[in-house]
Amino acid sequence: MIKVAIVEDNKTLREGFETLLNRTPGFHCICTCATVADALKYIPKAMPDVVLMDIQLPDSTGVECTAKLKELLPKVHIVIVTVYEDSERIFQALRAGACGYLLKRAEPEKIIAAIQEAHEGGVPMTPEIARKVIGQFRGQTTAAAEVESLTQREREVLEHVMHGLGNKAIADRLGVTVAAVKWHLQHIYDKLHVHSRTEAALKFRKGQSSGN
Repeated sequence: MIKVAIVEDNKTLREGFETLLNRTPGFHCICTCATVADALKYIPKAMPDVVLMDIQLPDSTGVECTAKLKELLPKVHIVIVTVYEDSERIFQALRAGACGYLLKRAEPEKIIAAIQEAHEGGVPMTPEIARKVIGQFRGQTTAAAEVESLTQREREVLEHVMHGLGNKAIADRLGVTVAAVKWHLQHIYDKLHVHSRTEAALKFRKGQSSGN
């Protein structure tokens, strides 16, 4: 029997998930919560195997709740079930400790299959979410490779760009001419496939973080 807890502030959805679980052989809903406060109070006592977690909750976020529950119950499997599918929310949830990410429009059998997969140590995701994760990973890998291609001097120029310095200030700091700084910037733009200082700085930061 897979014991499941639900964290969802929408009463209709919460009760719908509960009914689905209790009518499916091998599954049992042992706890339902509408807020982060209730989740942190009752779920550790209930000791579920899997938690279905909403992202947007009245008193905080499902991401924060996920992180705190993982501290209290390191072995619990948390699956995010939400209407949001933007990449930043997905990665925030996964970094917080969620093992899966589903959209609320997923069919009931997909929800059940995801809980089963999470309980078995898998990483359940709807196809739309999986494509976003793969796309983001590929983007990070590409950015890291492009940043790796920069010379030491180009990295020094970019570091100053990230601190908001103009070409003359950078030239003074590095002991070179303004023309030399412009020349380095053009090579940076070409290597990073960007067209502005802002884009270059953002990609440099992204490449550094994904390369660590």
